[in-house]
Amino acid sequence: MALEIEGTLRQKLTPQRGTSARGEWTKQEFVLEFPDGNYTSQACFTAFGQDKVAELDKYQVGDKVKVSFNLRSREFNGRWYNDLQIWKVAPAAAAQGAPVQSTPVQSAPAGGYASAPQAASVPAPTIDDMPAEDDSQDDLPF
Repeated sequence: MALEIEGTLRQKLTPQRGTSARGEWTKQEFVLEFPDGNYTSQACFTAFGQDKVAELDKYQVGDKVKVSFNLRSREFNGRWYNDLQIWKVAPAAAAQGAPVQSTPVQSAPAGGYASAPQAASVPAPTIDDMPAEDDSQDDLPF
């Protein structure tokens, strides 16, 4: 299953290297922050392979990126583990043809939740905006 998501690169973890029966391997995990309704969510992705780690190195914390990934799950000792393995990282604005711009994310106040984004200023309706009453259209049985 191939999926895509856009968000802000929040953290790059230390690359890991090792050797298996198939040879040497390299992987690096990173955290992406993305909008989820009125709030933001975070997910940890894995760049597996030297080419994917090199592709991830092009981006810095705070950059807006578009991540193409596969969702994988596996069972081990009766427990299931999910893995978000990337296969491509690109600037978020590249898909729209606009220049990439980093915008800072506002942090939540010290004691509570971040406020929801403010909508455009629209005046509240008044009594004059209400439709006129028409008793001939009353469809209630009582």
